[in-house]
Amino acid sequence: MSRVPILVILGSTGSGKSKLGIELAQKFAGEIISADSMQVYKGLDIVTAKVTKEQRQMAVHHMLDIVDPLTYFSVIDFRDMVLPIMDNLLSKKKMPVIVGGTNYYIESLLWKILVSNPKAKSQEELEKTRKILDGDGDGGGDDETSERSETEDDESSPSKKMKIDGRTSEETNEVLHRRLAEIDPEMAQRLHPNNRRKVIRSLEVFEQYGITHTEILKAQRAAGGSGLGGPLRYPNSIILWLRCEEKVLCERLDRRVDAMMQDGLVEELLDFHRRYNEQRIKSNTSPDYTKGIFQSIGFKEFHDYLILPEEERASEKGEELLKRGIDDLKMVTRRYARKQQKWIKNRLMRRADRQVPPLYALDCTDLAQWESNVFDKAVSIVSATLRGEKPEEKPLNENIENQKITDSSNEVQHYCEVCDRIFIGELQWNAHLKGMKHKRILQRAKRMQAQTLSPELFYGKALEASSECTINRSAIGIVYTVAELPRFCVGQNGMRMDEISKLQSNAM
Repeated sequence: MSRVPILVILGSTGSGKSKLGIELAQKFAGEIISADSMQVYKGLDIVTAKVTKEQRQMAVHHMLDIVDPLTYFSVIDFRDMVLPIMDNLLSKKKMPVIVGGTNYYIESLLWKILVSNPKAKSQEELEKTRKILDGDGDGGGDDETSERSETEDDESSPSKKMKIDGRTSEETNEVLHRRLAEIDPEMAQRLHPNNRRKVIRSLEVFEQYGITHTEILKAQRAAGGSGLGGPLRYPNSIILWLRCEEKVLCERLDRRVDAMMQDGLVEELLDFHRRYNEQRIKSNTSPDYTKGIFQSIGFKEFHDYLILPEEERASEKGEELLKRGIDDLKMVTRRYARKQQKWIKNRLMRRADRQVPPLYALDCTDLAQWESNVFDKAVSIVSATLRGEKPEEKPLNENIENQKITDSSNEVQHYCEVCDRIFIGELQWNAHLKGMKHKRILQRAKRMQAQTLSPELFYGKALEASSECTINRSAIGIVYTVAELPRFCVGQNGMRMDEISKLQSNAM
């Protein structure tokens, strides 16, 4: 069996992934696979931060500039194109060097999907659904050049529209949860009714694949996978994570945006806008930043400036809009960098239930020490793997202290009668029971019970003597509606039950 590993280089934008990828591809005769959902499109080299023509000549690059900017291209298209490339490289004992980019693209390569293709449905519709549903709230955005995550609505929003069973769904969270309970009761038990995104996701899974989400998760775990996916496709894989101190990284990212401006970022956007977007403006249609390369960071931030008439761009208003666009671009870039770091920690470092390749951290904070802190350590790790030896560097995910997140698909629902709230999983449930809010409501309920009920009724003896009694529990105490209770029983409004009965009789 070949010892040539799959090498994955991760890190936030601006951390030096492309630089390290080229260096290692040259050192080990590998070829680079770009895993970036925007760099597959032709054009906009500056805004999508593609490697230069000179850098491409230093190592073979795959998956750059292969799709027309307005062509629909999904993660499924990416996976189906890249897997044969990787297998071909491995057959020639060449190392595939995956440089990301878009984290869910990388996941599609490393982990198997244990279900067949979805039932007949347009891939574009499925991808639109995936963009809204994908991700489990544990890592946020995962794409350094895409604005996709920013378009996701709040998961509990009742106005959110989603196609289910071929129709637009505007049902309430409760209705959707009841539908899920009919289709997949086990999953419904694990999901909070207000977690609209995940409830719809499970409904979509059943519609697309014809089997329940629970069945898929069970199959994944049976095959060695987890709630996040199936088993590893390539067990002999290595992940190198370029890490940088946040303050230094933010300063580096701001300088990067400034450099992009000097390289002609605005001119590139204006040219692209003229060629592809002017017709949309003339037809008075709204901009769609969810299609093709228009998802790239930059279009949305500079939109107001881009649509200005040419003669107004040099005006005071134009200068103000340009400055605002630059500031917004810097802010969005920094935000994506933080989300990428969180994604790596939550989906790779802290998953006790998931097969994850060894994850090695390389400190790229001081670029003057790149050779010793990054390149030399990376070479040592890869060389040891090629020899079939264990690298001297210790993987971060071997540290059991970091493995805090378990498979959420095993969690069950808890209902607090005192607070009238639902909690998913033992962690949330125990935290709620220990919380001050729960304790305050519980104490308030006990005080109200003591004030409104006699000791005899409080302990239930009077209820046993009653012939007709119904109980309604609420967050502020217990209300008894009784046909014939002792005269000393007092209602929540301070009136005796027999007085309430008289009022009800007079009203009839």
